[in-house]
Amino acid sequence: MTELSLRELNRTLLMRQLLVQRVSMAPLELVQHLVAVQGQEPNWPYVGLWARLAEFRHDELEKLLRERKLVRSGMIRRTVHLAAAEDFRWLRPTVQPVVSAALQAAYFRDEIDGLDHHALAAAGRELLTGRTLTRSELGLLLAERFPGRHTRRLAEAVELMVPLVHGPDTGAWGRWRNRSVTIGLAEEWMGAPMSAQPQRETLILRYLAGFGPASVADIQVWAGITRLAGVVDGMRANLRVFRDEQGRELFDLPEAPLADPHLPVPVRFLPAFDNSLLGHKDRRRIISDEDRGRIVKEASGGVPMYLVDGFVHGRWALEDATVRITPWHLLSPADEQAVRAEAEHLLTFVVPEVTGKVVIDA
Repeated sequence: MTELSLRELNRTLLMRQLLVQRVSMAPLELVQHLVAVQGQEPNWPYVGLWARLAEFRHDELEKLLRERKLVRSGMIRRTVHLAAAEDFRWLRPTVQPVVSAALQAAYFRDEIDGLDHHALAAAGRELLTGRTLTRSELGLLLAERFPGRHTRRLAEAVELMVPLVHGPDTGAWGRWRNRSVTIGLAEEWMGAPMSAQPQRETLILRYLAGFGPASVADIQVWAGITRLAGVVDGMRANLRVFRDEQGRELFDLPEAPLADPHLPVPVRFLPAFDNSLLGHKDRRRIISDEDRGRIVKEASGGVPMYLVDGFVHGRWALEDATVRITPWHLLSPADEQAVRAEAEHLLTFVVPEVTGKVVIDA
């Protein structure tokens, strides 16, 4: 069984995540290749597509949302992602266990305790039929039927039980933090029914195309669901099997390419929550444990980072029209020049209407 080095896994991940060189690909095709793009904050998915596409305009993603070819909703890891409508139809039912599990958290449990969950879900469906509402509006209407409960929590509980999608304005470019979210019934919005059954094998194959080679634990952490070991074992005859330097089994598609560990790679600025940073349990193929520990307390809020030689080298932030870069390691003169050049390129995308500047912290 072939052993893959850390650098082989790093270069292969960058290649499959389309971060070695920007590609000429339709934005919808890119999202499908990545399975889904995390996007609980409106602007970050745009930066993720910009990092991968040779030519990308903000209005291309907005158009896909308006045309309902792309949907924004809770799915993988119970977080908001963008996915092609045809993929959401099978993806949400497949990861529904992790979505539904949130109802057991105290945040929801204390407010919906004693309620008939089926009745609450049915009421939500009825109230949303033929229209979209904000979460606040839906919550107020639900409170008329279930008085004495936290209105916002009622609406959010329905969103966990019933496949809903966010209105296109919610995902429009222009905000780094969400405000009001509009929601509607997914099946109405897409004009097609949700899949009746989970499609775990499809999930695994699509994941491996964009993130492999990977362990079962990697797949489960990315998706947010468990008990995939048996599914992968049943697929073993049709997968390639490797080992990493720790001896763990890594699974991959039979014909998927592996990258040269010495492949030159460019500096890349990644958005908060980028797929490449969150796609594995063992993330050392792109970020060291030490560097991951630097941000553990704020990771849930999203930390944008940049890569040098294929690995996370530090973080960045947008402060008005300034990209502030905080290196965690020494930058050689050549690397500093490359980081600065890519940051200036980023500025032309995120604040095209003004002259920005780049500041690298000492």
